[in-house]
Amino acid sequence: MNATTVVEARDLDLVFQTGDGPVHALKDVNLSIDKGDFVSFIGPSGCGKTTFLRVMAALEQPTGGTVTVNGMSPEEARRKRAYGYVFQAAGLYPWRTIAGNIRLPLEIMGFSRAEQEERVARVLKLVDLEGFGGKYPWQLSGGMQQRASIARALGFDADILLMDEPFGALDEIVRDHLNEQLLALWARTGKTIAFVTHSIPEAVFLSTRIVVMSPRPGRITDVIESPLPRERPLEIRDTAQFIEIAHRVREGLRAGHSDAL
Repeated sequence: MNATTVVEARDLDLVFQTGDGPVHALKDVNLSIDKGDFVSFIGPSGCGKTTFLRVMAALEQPTGGTVTVNGMSPEEARRKRAYGYVFQAAGLYPWRTIAGNIRLPLEIMGFSRAEQEERVARVLKLVDLEGFGGKYPWQLSGGMQQRASIARALGFDADILLMDEPFGALDEIVRDHLNEQLLALWARTGKTIAFVTHSIPEAVFLSTRIVVMSPRPGRITDVIESPLPRERPLEIRDTAQFIEIAHRVREGLRAGHSDAL
């Protein structure tokens, strides 16, 4: 592992034992994610994208191979607060204000009240929610709730952000806007982001690298290094270069399906 590698998987396997027999979720997964990367995982439903993210977060235990996060086991990385996790649903507590939701993990971690207030104010500004800290989740749109969820994950200043299809339930206009905001946030913070999506345009627009996965058992069929500049207006999606990358992703997904048959 080189000095800039923050996540490394080697020969990763994961088999779930179920009442209907074993389910092979991940097979022979090898991948390195470097500091500052924006890596998207794309593939059909059930291909192991979210499972891989959950392994990084110590929410699932592999049955073979190894995973390290910042040179540590995922369990140790969790204790060292190495990552924040953003789920598909915002998961905000309706009886807490937005600031209260962001403050919750900071309370659990034992930050002082003054430190909590400073961090809450800082991350609300990062996600363009200044002035909304006193609102309750039900008073915000779905897109704003997801931005609050991202702020909560950023509150304790983890180097790595794990994002499990956070914009999948939003309409296309809101999703485009949040894609732009997420790129701006990534540029401002320098975080390393691992992002699960089902959307080819979203994967191509956001990522420095796109990891294409096959149907179960989940394997990596292609890793596409993006030549796109880091500053990307939405209009870049109409360029020949963007369309060419999207075509390669689509071909990788088709090839993965063919191999699985």
